[in-house]
Order: sequence, then C-alpha cells, then structure tokens
Amino acid sequence: MNLGVLGATGVVGEEVLAILAARSFPIDELRVFASERSVGRKINTPVGEVACILPTAAAFAGLDLIIVDVEDDLAREWIPVAEAAGAVVIDNSAAFRMEPGVPLVVAEVNPKDVGARKRNIVSCPNCTTMVLLTALAPLHRITPITRMVVSTYQAVSGAGRAGIAELARQWEAGVGREVDLGQAGKHPELITSGQVWDRPIAGNVIPRAGSLASDGTTSEEAKLLHESRKILHAPELRVAATCVRVPVYVGHSMSVNVEFSGPLSAAAAVSALSSAPGVLVSDNGTGAPTALEGAGIDPVLVGRVRDDLSQANTLNLWVTGDNLRKGAALNAVQLAEIVVAE
Repeated sequence: MNLGVLGATGVVGEEVLAILAARSFPIDELRVFASERSVGRKINTPVGEVACILPTAAAFAGLDLIIVDVEDDLAREWIPVAEAAGAVVIDNSAAFRMEPGVPLVVAEVNPKDVGARKRNIVSCPNCTTMVLLTALAPLHRITPITRMVVSTYQAVSGAGRAGIAELARQWEAGVGREVDLGQAGKHPELITSGQVWDRPIAGNVIPRAGSLASDGTTSEEAKLLHESRKILHAPELRVAATCVRVPVYVGHSMSVNVEFSGPLSAAAAVSALSSAPGVLVSDNGTGAPTALEGAGIDPVLVGRVRDDLSQANTLNLWVTGDNLRKGAALNAVQLAEIVVAE
C-alpha cells in the first residue's frame, strides 16, 4: 500500500502516524505532505524518518490512499487533485462531509457506507460528533433516537497547537493571581483576548465553540445536527446543542439527554453499551469518567447513565473521548483499514 498523509506535522497528523505504526498498517511507501515552512523537515513515521514535501499532482502520483487533515480550504484545493491522481482519500476536514455520494463514517457505526461511495472520498465527522455517536449508535439500533439535547465541553486541542499553547501560557500567567482572577468581573482589564479566543480560556469556559451563524447557532452545533442525521441515516432526528470550550488540553466531553421512539431503560442501555465496540462503560454506568481518563486511549468513555424522571422514553448520560484519537486520527486509520480490506 502506497500511502500519503497530508497535514502530517499537525497535532492530528502526528497522531495518525503513531496510530499507523501501533496498528501495523501495511505500508510499502509513505509520503508526508506539509506546508512550505515544513518542507525538508524529517519526521518520525512507521517506516522511519521521512522528509516532508509539498502537495502537488506529481507528488500524489502512484499513491493508493491519502489521509488528509488540513483546513477546509486546503482540503477543497488538494483532495480533487488526489482523486484525479487515482488515490482514495480519507478526509478529516469538513470540506466534503455533507456532499451527496461522499460517505460520512464512524468506523464502529456505519462502516458499510464506505463501500457505497460515489467518489474516491470518505469523510470523517467532526470530533464532537464522532465521540458522541460512537456511544449513542448502539442505543439507536435498539430503539431509534428521535431527539437529543447536548451540551459539549470541548478541549483546546480542537483548535490545534495554537489552542494548546494559549491555554498553557495563560495558566502560567495566572499563577499567584488567584484572588484577582476570582473577582475578574470587577476588573475588566483582566479579561483580555488571546490569539485564539477573544477571552481567557484558562480558568474559564467560553460558551461558543465554532463560528457564529445568523440564527445564533455555531458551526460546531450545526455539525452535530447535520452530521448525526447523515451518519445514523435519520433525516428527521432533532438535535439541540450548545458547544462550549473548556480549559482542558485533550478530551471532548458531553452531557446528553436522549429521547427515544419507545422505551429504553438505563439498565438496558448499559447492557448494550457494555458490549459495543469502541465504548468503555464506567462502573456499570454509574461512574463519572473524566476527560483526563479518556485522553490518550482509544475507547469512548460513558457514565452517569440514568433514566430521565421528567420525561418518558428518555435517558441522561455522560460521554467523553480523546478528540485527537477517536475524534480524528484513529477513525481515519480505521477507515483506511476498511478501504484496504475491500
């Protein structure tokens, strides 16, 4: 298998290379693509050190498969070029997710959709959608979900290296200032914008993740709705989401209220999730798994599973998972494995 990785020097690209090695992905030749500032830089890969090169049509020639994790505009520019060169593309960007004929796939949820593609593109969903549906799809198979209300608590690594660095700088700058920051509402000069967010993220939560639309929703919230419908083949699914950025390095977490078309008890949900691929149930459903506990591992963690006493056919649960692994890199490699097995 001749493989390319576009975006190899990013935080997700590095995870992709590590997971390829850990899973012994079959590689005959590996090419790693990056921006001009990284050209010539040698990075560790499953086949040893490889120098980064620029993406070009000629550089894509002869590749069977390319895993892409770049900004949407770059994905729109280079993925058609990779297709034209004959490669199958596994795309972590949002560029083609909602395009008809391009399957949007969570490996544990709808792997058969990979084989139904009309183009040589298979898209991965947004990291939040990915973590959430890994946990909810096993329940949807038992009793279809009709509505879900989701509050997300999203790690700064969702904004890449810049987000991680901003949180680290602000934590360090806040040492010894706990009293002042504990009264920051009286001292607006302390509430300053950073390079990534318009307010401090350290010691704070920002109740808006993604770009804001005219209807007041954010791009992250819209993705939860539209991507969930496409992945679950549930066009009537209703989703109300509030996406929040929190001072956590790695791990997206969600509080979820899920309404089903019929009865599904908490006990039955725990039983189903306990045998679901990619899911680890905490303390028989009563546990409270944290983002730290899910960071750096593959499974999505589920806890706080309980019946909603205010409404029939409804459950409350807590879901957390590594947004860089299952939320991005791991799923991309899993989809690549499915393509290889075709």
